Amino acid sequence: MLRKRSILLSGHATSVALEPEFWAVLDVVAAEMALPLSGLMKRVDERRGRTPLASACRLLALAWASGDRRFVDD
Repeated sequence: MLRKRSILLSGHATSVALEPEFWAVLDVVAAEMALPLSGLMKRVDERRGRTPLASACRLLALAWASGDRRFVDD
């Protein structure tokens, strides 16, 4: 089951629907980066290119879970 969260990006409200497990990882990523979730989502949005936002969030969560921290190092 997907869970939606509303986020303000570039002055526009948008909602992102992800599985709770992905939200849990993104919450950890944001906390470890000392960012609010909205700040993390802004960084994802700025770097995703043409990738859909939900897909970019899932890819970040999978990378983080596998130990890939390049996203936070750049």
